Amino acid sequence: MYTSIKKHLEQELQAIKAQGLYKEERIIVSSQGPVITLDTGQKVLNFCANNYLGLANHPEVIQAAKDSMDTHGFGMASVRFICGTQDIHKQLEQKIAHFYQTEDTILYAAAFDANGGVFEPLLSAPLDAICDLADKYDALVMIDECHAAGFIGKTGIGTLEDKNVLGRVDIITGTLGKALGGGMGGYTTGKKEIISMLRQRSRPYLFSNSLAPALVGASIKVFDLLSNDTSLRDRLEYNTNYFKEGIRNLGFDIIEGDSAIVPVMLYDAKLAQKMASLLLEQGIYVIGFFFPVVPREKARIRVQLSAAHEKPHLDKAIAAFKRVGKTLNIIS
Repeated sequence: MYTSIKKHLEQELQAIKAQGLYKEERIIVSSQGPVITLDTGQKVLNFCANNYLGLANHPEVIQAAKDSMDTHGFGMASVRFICGTQDIHKQLEQKIAHFYQTEDTILYAAAFDANGGVFEPLLSAPLDAICDLADKYDALVMIDECHAAGFIGKTGIGTLEDKNVLGRVDIITGTLGKALGGGMGGYTTGKKEIISMLRQRSRPYLFSNSLAPALVGASIKVFDLLSNDTSLRDRLEYNTNYFKEGIRNLGFDIIEGDSAIVPVMLYDAKLAQKMASLLLEQGIYVIGFFFPVVPREKARIRVQLSAAHEKPHLDKAIAAFKRVGKTLNIIS
């Protein structure tokens, strides 16, 4: 049976490679940070992680994870409603609700579970106008904050703060796996009746293991750090603007936005992969994004900035983009 399927898969894989769409996975042997080590032994600057605030390897976050393992163990081996709820789970839910100025929060194992596909129709509309329409027609508003929590808005609360709609959004979903430490886990925060119903009926919550104590303890520390000052958020904003200006001045086409993601548009999948490979040779770790991750003919290098990047890191990256861009005749 497998012989015919094997042949079909080989042909499909070959076609993917011929189109320049085949994804190779690079192996990292160090912790996540602005400088990482590959299994080749090469040390490179990392410009493609979701580690926006540089917290994935923050010493206080790591210590909090270790402390939580000492006091609460490694895993729960249970779902929340049986014997999977610890005091630190409740503490983290309360921290998130306080952070967003909401009434209650529910944790999930992943942001994918927290979203459940509900937020997608809202992604393209302006949030303040959506809230106005919701008020007019007595509707609920839901927003995904996965790429905003911790650094969008003047204090880093997210899009809600940036668009001045705190208290007007009913359901907020987010992740602990990006700017908030880079571990894993998702959450939904909002009105207490909504959260109560999710605790009763939400299948990913009812039938998934609880977040591991180390993740919970570390995340509590993250929210403590973010609530005390905005220095990491401010540094990220500076780094993002500095890199954007440097790339723009070189003549690259970028998509503007408020996030710490800078899409350097190349439009061709093979060119994106080639550029990523050449940048790696220059010590810059980035990944080419192409269909089906992005629409056809919208291939790009997606650069993601971090508060952990220092100015020499940014200058080295900009210089590498210049050299490779000229080599590939992307810029003059």
